[in-house]
Parts: sequence; C-alpha cells; structure tokens
Amino acid sequence: MNPTPRTEVKPKRKRHDPEFKARVALEAIKGIKTVQQIAADFGVHPVQVSE
Repeated sequence: MNPTPRTEVKPKRKRHDPEFKARVALEAIKGIKTVQQIAADFGVHPVQVSE
C-alpha cells in the first residue's frame, strides 16, 4: 500500500518587460527612495532592484 506520489506545481516565474525594468532602474538611479521602498512599490525583491 504505497501512497500515490504528489506532484506539486510550481508557480511560474515573473517575467518583467524592458519598460518595467527601466522604470525600476530610473527610480533607483534618482536616489530619492531607498531600495526597500522601490522594491515595495514595484512588488519585486530588493536584491533585484540593486542589481
């Protein structure tokens, strides 16, 4: 009596278009907001903003 193996579906990774990346980059370059604030505003991880 072996239980049937579970197959978990992983959520797909978000793919951001170049325009979105440019907006995030411009906000980071301006230096008005912190990396954490920019990440929260755009819904991305702070590491992605700093890269």
